[in-house]
Amino acid sequence: MSTPVLSLHGVRKSFGPIEIIRGIELDVVPGERHAVIGPNGAGKSTLFHLISGQLTPTAGDILLDGLPIGGMAPHLVNRQGLARSFQITNIFPGLSVFENLRLAVMRRFGLDFVFWRRASRLKAVTHLADELLAQVRLEKRANVLASELSYSEQRSLEIGMTLASDPKVILLDEPMAGMSHEETEYTVGLIREITRGRTLLIVEHDMDVVFSLSDRISVLVYGQIIATGTPAEIRGNLAVREAYLGEEAS
Repeated sequence: MSTPVLSLHGVRKSFGPIEIIRGIELDVVPGERHAVIGPNGAGKSTLFHLISGQLTPTAGDILLDGLPIGGMAPHLVNRQGLARSFQITNIFPGLSVFENLRLAVMRRFGLDFVFWRRASRLKAVTHLADELLAQVRLEKRANVLASELSYSEQRSLEIGMTLASDPKVILLDEPMAGMSHEETEYTVGLIREITRGRTLLIVEHDMDVVFSLSDRISVLVYGQIIATGTPAEIRGNLAVREAYLGEEAS
């Protein structure tokens, strides 16, 4: 197996006397699509918060390309090559689709607080924003306000903004939540396209999506990973079936 691009060793997180994450060991290798699944309350969102810098581990190490990022501020984690989308869409509703993407690209170049130059004159920024529009299939919606997009289009826009920093590792937190079957199919196809050649760590409740999209799956139960393997291995794991998947796996 390749050298991991993202590694967690003995990671723990407590809130007062309550331990939510209990000694997680996890390796994600370059170029794989790796899903984290588990019942409600298993600690999936807390785990993502720890990796992306929203929370600081109580103990343990989080490494990105061998460099420690545990406890690092989110914007610094992003600069190291990791980007994250959230369960709730995180876009600017009063800006157009293109303006959202352009602003995300400007952040990548440290230009989001440049007030003395017109954004329209930043040719490299405009070019990259146009490329992102194409990647997330929103070229025809470029001048539409983000607030007027459908829910799946808003998720596509947020994914585009996540890509703007050209990350090595992408974290997607329940990207299919609240979508219809048709929207889910569309978004799964989009994720396949935009993660080609990149590393994806995804939390998702839709088991059809998880088993069709993932190269490997880790199962998180009560703050611990009880199994990691291919979709076929996870389907056949008796401990996983008893703890979480139940008849869904059969």
